Amino acid sequence: MGSERREVPFGVAIIPLIVMIAGMAVTIIVFEGSPHIPLILGSVVAALLAWKYGFSWKDIEDGMYKGIQLVLPAVLILIVVGMIIGSWIGGGVISAMTYYGLQLLSPAYFLVAIALICAVVSLAIGSSWSTMATIGVAGMGIGMSMGIPAPMIAGAVISCSYFGDKMSPLSDTTLLASGLSGANLFEHIRHMLYTTIPGLVIALGVYWYLGRGFASDTVSATEINDVMTVLRENFMISPWLLLIPGIVIMLVSRKVPALPALIVGVVLGWIAHVWLQGATMSEAVSALQGGYQLESGNAMVDKLLNRGGIDNMMYTVSLILVAAVFGGVLEHTGMLEAIVRKILKLVKTDGGLMASTVGTSFFTNAVSADQYLSIVVPSRMYAKAYKDRNLHPKNLSRALEDGGTITSVFIPWNTCGVFIFGTLGVSAFAYAPYAVLNFTVPIISIIFSLLGITIVKLKK
Repeated sequence: MGSERREVPFGVAIIPLIVMIAGMAVTIIVFEGSPHIPLILGSVVAALLAWKYGFSWKDIEDGMYKGIQLVLPAVLILIVVGMIIGSWIGGGVISAMTYYGLQLLSPAYFLVAIALICAVVSLAIGSSWSTMATIGVAGMGIGMSMGIPAPMIAGAVISCSYFGDKMSPLSDTTLLASGLSGANLFEHIRHMLYTTIPGLVIALGVYWYLGRGFASDTVSATEINDVMTVLRENFMISPWLLLIPGIVIMLVSRKVPALPALIVGVVLGWIAHVWLQGATMSEAVSALQGGYQLESGNAMVDKLLNRGGIDNMMYTVSLILVAAVFGGVLEHTGMLEAIVRKILKLVKTDGGLMASTVGTSFFTNAVSADQYLSIVVPSRMYAKAYKDRNLHPKNLSRALEDGGTITSVFIPWNTCGVFIFGTLGVSAFAYAPYAVLNFTVPIISIIFSLLGITIVKLKK
């Protein structure tokens, strides 16, 4: 057994996925546990089946390592984001953004306002993660101080952060989808307008409607004033502190890679913690490692500011690594390809092909636990089918982004879902109903595909 490699059939390839999903349901719903063990269980089942079909342990191990290698950039960014949150809270940056935000923004319009700000920033810099790590973190503090539920705020931040990630010519996923499909970058972006703009309009409408519920000041003016007073008592509040996130956003917009740009933010936050807030160097270093600690006597402020640090990111880092192992085994042993190939056999029309691409990209997000694989794998599997049907490459590139780029946030063990949990402190299950853009765009894309709307053929 295991001496000669054989192709893993669909019926076998889907077993690890069924085991993982069943284990996930029992662990999370019944035991109220974490998704780590079901992912490990799925990896073990996948490895055993691969061994039975002729893959050596080295082959399986290589698949695991390749899966991990793919998510290492996400792991590094998560660690740095942990430090940036700790240093920005200690340095008074988050307090300053919250303080001025409470003065300028009304609870009734906050969700729409934070959504639009995230849309503009992410469009300018091309990165949802950098937008969430800067504007998103501050938005959570401001909104929660107004009494708006955290999942609602997170949903607005996520929706419009991914608008820019999807539509910006600076975005790596936008470049990846257009490059792999062979579409011109700006043709690809223009073609995405048909599905993304309606999704954005619907999302902003929902946030406007939800915001009306806070027009009667769920949190009274007195309570907001109490929060502002506590912030002034514990931090030196200055508009100069707003330069720190401004510098980070400016660096990313000038195409400085995310990691060094965020490191600059950590250094500036640490300097502010020591120089402006009067902390000792030891306290400032501790905030980078274990997060910031405050006992102000105000429960809301303490909840907002007692977080950050590398240690608080280790749960999310371990989840990313475990999920990467599962996805790596399925990808490297051909199981994922066998599942996608089965789907392809069921496609009969142009619209069905595009709808299947959207669905496959979402499915790959769940199985491989990585946003980039949700673009890479379907593009490789479907490219020939699009060519055979004389479909323009921008149809494929749009379907990849509609189904892959923005749906990654709904998978708790996907790198994006894990990053959001670590950065905004809200689980995928909690914010999912409010990440309106992220679920309306795939739905619109599938409807348009099945109705034949905006499907473009190549000229003969």
